[in-house]
Amino acid sequence: MASSGEEGRVVVDLRSAAESAGGGGDEEAHAAPLHEIESLCMRCGDNGTTRLLMTMIPHFREVVLMAFECPHCGERNNEVQFAGQLQPKGCCYRLEVPRGQNEILNRQVVKSDSATIKIPELDFEIPPEAQRGSLSTVEGIIMRAVDELQALQDERKKVDPQKAEAIDKFLAKLRSLGLGEAAFTFVLDDPAGNSFIENQNAPSSDPLLSVKFYERTREQQAALGFLVEPSTEEPGDQPVNHASTVEGNSEVLQEPHGSVGAVAGRRAIAQGNPDEVAAALCRYSAPEEVDTLPSTCGACGTECVTRFFATKIPYFREVIVMATTCDMCGYRNSELKPGGEIPAKGKKITLRVQNGKDLTRDVIKSDSAGVKVPELELELASGTLGGIVTTVEGLIVKICEALQRVHGFHLGDSTLEWKKKKWEDFNDRLSKLLSLQEPWTLIIDDGLAASFVAPATDSLEDDNQLTIEEYVRSWEQNEELGLNDMDTSSADAAYNTTNP
Repeated sequence: MASSGEEGRVVVDLRSAAESAGGGGDEEAHAAPLHEIESLCMRCGDNGTTRLLMTMIPHFREVVLMAFECPHCGERNNEVQFAGQLQPKGCCYRLEVPRGQNEILNRQVVKSDSATIKIPELDFEIPPEAQRGSLSTVEGIIMRAVDELQALQDERKKVDPQKAEAIDKFLAKLRSLGLGEAAFTFVLDDPAGNSFIENQNAPSSDPLLSVKFYERTREQQAALGFLVEPSTEEPGDQPVNHASTVEGNSEVLQEPHGSVGAVAGRRAIAQGNPDEVAAALCRYSAPEEVDTLPSTCGACGTECVTRFFATKIPYFREVIVMATTCDMCGYRNSELKPGGEIPAKGKKITLRVQNGKDLTRDVIKSDSAGVKVPELELELASGTLGGIVTTVEGLIVKICEALQRVHGFHLGDSTLEWKKKKWEDFNDRLSKLLSLQEPWTLIIDDGLAASFVAPATDSLEDDNQLTIEEYVRSWEQNEELGLNDMDTSSADAAYNTTNP
């Protein structure tokens, strides 16, 4: 929709795009790459006009704005659809809305076509097909749901008065939430990973907002249009061991380690190149062979290859390195999974960064680790960015790029000046840290002790800038990691029986 050529793709700001798509604005707004098509009005049955415009929410994602208007009956509506690729993982935002805090209700929400909205206190759910993709607020989404439920109440009262009365009572409760008269929880779950709730405290953490990233299920993959192989298990069949299925049907391919190539290790870690991550880690402990498994691309859904191997990192533990590359769309991803048993204690790593060599230290951040930079007032919850292999400098840059991409509302043309100034100050402080104008501290807190920062000396005790602390996990941490419900008594009994 947006033109491309020698001058590149035309990208307009969000305000101009909205004015142009909505039919308003000046001549410059109408000069934007706008498409108009004739479409059917669902209210009166005559033909109206739909305007389509591709634009970009600054530092967020490309979107397609659609605005429909019928000149016969005056019907108008708008819609937002995402023009970019699906994200590798789904996301689930959870926002706690206290009573009487209307500013929380004004937080902007990006809801994609595949997102589900839930309010557990009312056992209320808005399925993806009930509300199309939209750019709104928490209050706006709730009030839109109220209006849609209220629209057919007159017909319900004639057909089923009791059901209509029950819905009226429910609408009163739902309307009170939209007005801030009661506390509730707003959950936004999107398997496509393209939805978002504004964090007004960004780049700092928000105590009222939490986000989790998860792998999509087979059903979610199919609902998003990915090619999913049907399950071969018949109802009532015994579950088949996954390892044996892979070995029997698809054969685990084994490549000589030399074919991967253990070259340019430090450069690969600094650049985060998935194709060379395996070779980068070989300088710690070179494995005999790299195994290859068939996989599915997280971006386009086509078949691809995942390479993995287990290695032992000195001063750390055994890890499993996984690198995936898709030849169809060019998608690349690398992950690091901890190997061996779950440690009894968590680990907190504190690094005092003082010189350029500290920025080049190798870092392994697992998907269970949280990151803090006190001088930058930066804090990321566990799960952000997933598991990555990089350097200290690379980790900070990746985090800031992710923050700027997701929290684009704070940098757009319609944002408030104090919010924009906050981000400008954040970027200035970031530049000072990476240029080492003053020392700063990097803290990696991992409840599973699966993260690592390389020491500058052969002995950890001789590295005065690196501190590693072990701690006992809290009940909440064990609950989040799923350890409270883990029962290994039967396995322990079987092990003790076979090994007297």
